[in-house]
Parts: sequence; C-alpha cells; structure tokens
Amino acid sequence: MSMCDAERRLLANALLDISNEWFILLSESCIPLYNFSVIYHYIMKSRYSFMGAFDDPGPFGRGRYNEKMEPEVKIAQWRKGSQWFEVNRKLAINIVEDTTFYPKFEQFCTPACYVDEHYFPTMLTIEAGNQLANRSITWVDWSRGGPHPATFGRGDITVEFFKRIFLGNSCTYNNRSSSMCFLFARKFAPSALEPLLELSPKVLGF
Repeated sequence: MSMCDAERRLLANALLDISNEWFILLSESCIPLYNFSVIYHYIMKSRYSFMGAFDDPGPFGRGRYNEKMEPEVKIAQWRKGSQWFEVNRKLAINIVEDTTFYPKFEQFCTPACYVDEHYFPTMLTIEAGNQLANRSITWVDWSRGGPHPATFGRGDITVEFFKRIFLGNSCTYNNRSSSMCFLFARKFAPSALEPLLELSPKVLGF
C-alpha cells in the first residue's frame, strides 16, 4: 500500500499547480518514444485517460480478490492493470480524495494481492469507467517470462529493436483504430543511455 500512498502524494502535490491538467506516472527506467510535442498533443486530444483496467478471471486476477471487500468492491468489478498510467485532472482528484475504497485495499489486498496492480484500476472502473481507454501508453516486453518484464541494456539498442516497438501494434484512439499505441517504453538499464542518445535523432524523432 505504501507504493500507492507515494503515488497519491505525487498526484496531490502536482494538483496544487492549477495549470496541470494531465498526470503521467513513469519509472526511472522509462524512455519517451516521441518528442514532447507529439506526446503532449496525443494526450491533450484524447477523450480518455490511459489506465489499463481489465477483468482477469485467472489466479493473478480474480484469484486475488477477497470477498471481504464487499459491498464496496464486488468480484465483477475487480480489475487488474499496469501501475504506469496517465490520468486527467478529474481522475487524479478522484484518486487523491478516495476514502471509500482505500480502507478495503489496505486491509484486504495483501500478498499475493498487489495493491499497485488492482487499487487504481478497480476504483476508477467503478467511479469513472467510461473515462478510461483501458490500456497503458507504456510499452513493456513480457515475452521472456517471469514476474518482471525484460530489461534492455547497451546491446539491445538497435534500429531493429525499435521496429518491434513501433510496428505491428493495434489499438483504439478516440474510438478509432490506430497503430500509434505507446508513447513510452521500459525497462532500460543505465548502460542503454549512450546508444539511445546516438539513435534518438534517427529513430525517436528528437
């Protein structure tokens, strides 16, 4: 729960600046895939906020649900998603102000239930589900298996690597099909910095 506490404090402090309208949570191992202008306009023109919130019937989804969360959270409302998200100001306020769902997750979402994967997706689905795009804008690679996504270092940073990220994606943007699905990517090790800087003018549009 301490991780979500930290995220709520970050949002609360960012909300103090009334000019802030959109809020993106990234990790230190994330990189942008486009320049600032492209990212800004993509988010600004979106009708939805980008938070994954899906119903997983398996052991890592509904299997983590505790029936003691009722009546505030029913199993049909239980959602799972990535902790990396973008929300607009209204949803950020919902997250910071919440006192209804927080106690339930604090008390009943304990290992092997992970609060950062379930709290915000579930709470926002119940409170404002029609405002979510139900996908993340941060690309990760789970193809290597295991509990954590792949980490990329110096040797991974090639033009071919970025073709994997940019090509072959399909999603919806403002209810229309789109091939531009991700604005950020992770996880990148410190050793990737130099080749990223060398490739960025050619690949990332900087």
